[in-house]
Amino acid sequence: MLPDQRHRDGMRGDRVEIVIDAGDGSRTYEVTATKAGRRVDVSIGRGVVVVAEVTRTGTPVRSARFMASRVLALVEHPVTQPPIAQDVGEPPE
Repeated sequence: MLPDQRHRDGMRGDRVEIVIDAGDGSRTYEVTATKAGRRVDVSIGRGVVVVAEVTRTGTPVRSARFMASRVLALVEHPVTQPPIAQDVGEPPE
């Protein structure tokens, strides 16, 4: 999927899991797009990983920031497009 297409297709249910080293073990955090039209964006820069839920216009609604050196895993779970009704089952007669 092209980066520009991801911005257009972001939708409710899009989520990112972040696993960090907490010193005494690992902790898992999850950021999820909670409303229709929102998406989850990930940016990495200057030793910081920022995961943010943003609206269609790009305004961040909520965000989480992690030190890049502490991040063990970052897993993106994009929402797949539901099949179109005509593509499922028998062709119309």
